[in-house]
Amino acid sequence: MSPQSQGSRGTPGRVSSAAPRLDVDALIDDPRTQIVVCCGSGGVGKTTTAAALGLRAAESGRRVVVLTIDPARRLAQSLGLTELDNTPRPVTDIDATAGGSLHAMMLDMKRTFDEVVIAHSEPGKAEQILANPFYQAVSSSFAGTQEYMAMEKLGQLKASAGTPDAPWDLIVVDTPPSRSALDFLDAPNRLGSFLDGRFIRLLTAPAKAGGRAGLKVFGVGVQLVTSTMTKILGGQMLTDVQTFVNALDTMFGGFRERADETYRLLSEDGTAFLVVAAPERDALREASYFVDRLEADGMPLAGLVVNRIGRVSATGVTPARALAAAESLEDGGGPKSASNAAGLLRLHAALVRTAERQRELADRFSRSHPGIPVVQVPALGRDVHDLDGLREIGHALAGS
Repeated sequence: MSPQSQGSRGTPGRVSSAAPRLDVDALIDDPRTQIVVCCGSGGVGKTTTAAALGLRAAESGRRVVVLTIDPARRLAQSLGLTELDNTPRPVTDIDATAGGSLHAMMLDMKRTFDEVVIAHSEPGKAEQILANPFYQAVSSSFAGTQEYMAMEKLGQLKASAGTPDAPWDLIVVDTPPSRSALDFLDAPNRLGSFLDGRFIRLLTAPAKAGGRAGLKVFGVGVQLVTSTMTKILGGQMLTDVQTFVNALDTMFGGFRERADETYRLLSEDGTAFLVVAAPERDALREASYFVDRLEADGMPLAGLVVNRIGRVSATGVTPARALAAAESLEDGGGPKSASNAAGLLRLHAALVRTAERQRELADRFSRSHPGIPVVQVPALGRDVHDLDGLREIGHALAGS
């Protein structure tokens, strides 16, 4: 990405002295930024961050679509939508005075797989594939299908961008929780390994060879393997598998090319990866993994978002002074109001210590990853369930 510049809508928030500030506004306002990928472990506020980024970008004039791969429904609720599905839906009630717009959608991997089959197969063959029992199982639950289809959907959104039906010029991606959030980076290679595997070659060999010559060459070996697999899987299932593989053979080649193209897209300067973490040891350890993996793959890492940092308004009262004052009130044996004040002082001490611990963990991450831009988002103390809440998160992301 281009070097971060000072944003026009925010002032620097408190970050580690060892870390440069992540300028979110400069990132999303830059028309060269076309894809923002939010990744991180579960429960760190990644979905909310993606939605808040999308809303802030849209209200600053960008035309945005937010793609979530997380099955949680929080994104739809926060954006005021009844539900999300595989089709981008316009989000109303945003401030569009700057000319921006906002759409949102949730990945439906089976429907996306069906769309790929229909778009890249002859009509008769497409119907055959869609009705195949093995395909129906693979498209719903096969390991890696979600990641393959995430690559496919992202490629579709990018290819259609700028058209009347797809006005977006910025795509914000909310990835699955935990380390699987980066599995889609491996989709092309994993797909190639699946297609080039010995089992698939055996199933497709007779069809590719064709005619009696093919039967003579492959007959003995295939019959032996087929006989064994029929005993294990059953004749009908084996037939379904063979029909599925033969029907998808040419289509998969096209999908592999498109997945490779999407991978290249993710590595270009128009893409920015944001790692999202909570100020906890395990979450920051996962964030460290994401940062190392992205850097190893040469992916454009924009920076780290540390969510839900504790904040204390009475910063001049240290935990030691608060606890000393609480003990003095309790020892005095005064009225109930004194007891309540002592309790508040002890709560203040606990909150300050928690905030200090969280900031130290964030600082430790920055010392281990010098040069990674960071923004710390204060805890709101309430759930985000509407556009106003997302705007508040957006302001915090920008350091406002």
